[in-house]
Amino acid sequence: MSGTNHDRGMNSLWRIFRVILADQKTALMRGAALSFAVLVAGIALLGLSGWFITAAAAAGLAGMGAVFDVFRPSAMVRFLALGRTAARYGERLLTHDATLRALTSIRVRLLATTLSAPHDLLVRLRGPQALNRLMADVDALDGVPLRLILPVAAGLAAQMLTFAALWWLVDVRVALWIAAGFLAASTVTLYLAARAASNASRNEEAKAQAFRSGFIDLIRARSDLAVYGQLAQRGEAVLATDAQRQTDRDRLDRVERRAGFALSLTGTIVAAGALALGMVLTRAGTITPALAAIGFFASLALMETIAPLRRAMAELGRMAVAAQRVNENLASAGIQHHGNRFSETVDLLVEDLSFRRADAARPVLDHVSISLAAGESLAITGASGSGKSTLLLIVARLLPAASGRILIGSVPLAEWDETGLRAVLTLVPQRSTLVAGTIRQALQLGAPGATDTELWQALEAVSLATVIRTRGGLEFLLGPMGAGLSGGEARRLVLARSLLRRPKLLLLDEPTEGLDEATALAVLEGIRAYLPEAAILTASHRTVETRWADRVLRLDQTGRGAQ
Repeated sequence: MSGTNHDRGMNSLWRIFRVILADQKTALMRGAALSFAVLVAGIALLGLSGWFITAAAAAGLAGMGAVFDVFRPSAMVRFLALGRTAARYGERLLTHDATLRALTSIRVRLLATTLSAPHDLLVRLRGPQALNRLMADVDALDGVPLRLILPVAAGLAAQMLTFAALWWLVDVRVALWIAAGFLAASTVTLYLAARAASNASRNEEAKAQAFRSGFIDLIRARSDLAVYGQLAQRGEAVLATDAQRQTDRDRLDRVERRAGFALSLTGTIVAAGALALGMVLTRAGTITPALAAIGFFASLALMETIAPLRRAMAELGRMAVAAQRVNENLASAGIQHHGNRFSETVDLLVEDLSFRRADAARPVLDHVSISLAAGESLAITGASGSGKSTLLLIVARLLPAASGRILIGSVPLAEWDETGLRAVLTLVPQRSTLVAGTIRQALQLGAPGATDTELWQALEAVSLATVIRTRGGLEFLLGPMGAGLSGGEARRLVLARSLLRRPKLLLLDEPTEGLDEATALAVLEGIRAYLPEAAILTASHRTVETRWADRVLRLDQTGRGAQ
């Protein structure tokens, strides 16, 4: 990574860790304490074992084996071994659970941010690819606390404590050799490993996401690809992407193995140096052989503070890219609105509304004003591109207006709480999606607690009940994208789902598209009978819709409206 990219990546990783820490602070702090305890217990265990073995041997050679106290050191060895095992279990349990909970919270926030994105962005999103990117980015972040921040913090703390203990128990020269050797050599090794793995780590993650997206597209479009004879070719392209991913994975494995070898060599050199230095000090009479053994065995145990970091360095590029994208998405969260105000009915007032797209020669809407009372219906008409759909999106707060004022139930649109607004307002756009599942499941997406009686009433309102009964009722199984229903039937099912929400303001964009005139009129009348007090605003191009409406507003090509 270049210096700028490296700094940006590390800043992103730190911000993500702060998000995770804020969500699960208590559990992570406890886990970090246990991680530190594991390292200290391991170092103390090997250091005490080395001292015990050497001291016992020296006592035996001096003929004092009978009076040498073997019970307390051996008891301490057992205590440290059992305590280390228990601390390791608790540390894994706390840190992994806390990380998974925090990542779940991040996923929810990212999904909410995506849903609150401007409509122009949402309509360009490809659902499977966007979801795949979001999930993969969040999955890549589990290594930030588990393999990077917490191990580094615990390792540094353990190194510092060991340095102080060796200075006190053994000799400052032994302590300095071990601390300087590990910190200097491991820092250089891990830095070089991170640089060597950066591009491969980023590319491997990009190829993995491309493979998953390509595989999803292949499965979803397999029938069409087979018809046009492209199935084998597309399959080979997906496999080629996976082969490229595996090439980058092999490079990362090589970097990780080399880093592991370098760290092992570091541990060997530091331990050998500590042993040699201990022998020199022993001969000089500065320390005893048992104390020299403490330095040697402690240096062996300190390998545990640096060895696990080689995997984090191999994945650093992947984590940094994911952290940057997640931070950008979290930072773009929509404005929080307030004023969760309800009433039995709502009316709509739009005054001097204007909207212009970026770099457009003329406005889409130019000082449009409408009023719509509860129980009234208004049809917006006009040529294609006159701004009918745009007007509905602005009223639904999915597009920002350039100027003007919108009141819903006498409350400014900007002051409505998001939950409150969606409770009173429902928009049915031109294109709505049905997912695979039963008719009951499709309808209950709009009203999870709706009973079968309520579901049938909504189906009756849109003249779809008879069709559904002939196909097996509410348990009739739809395929992906609503397969099993015609275009007009799928449209009516979407309308029925919106009716179950019982909105007080209903926005319909070409609601009877694909229906014959008699069915269209029956559906419109059924909607009004189902929601007698709702204010209904439609973007219409069919005569049957304008005849049904109480009033009509025509938009011209200049973006102005006239009733």
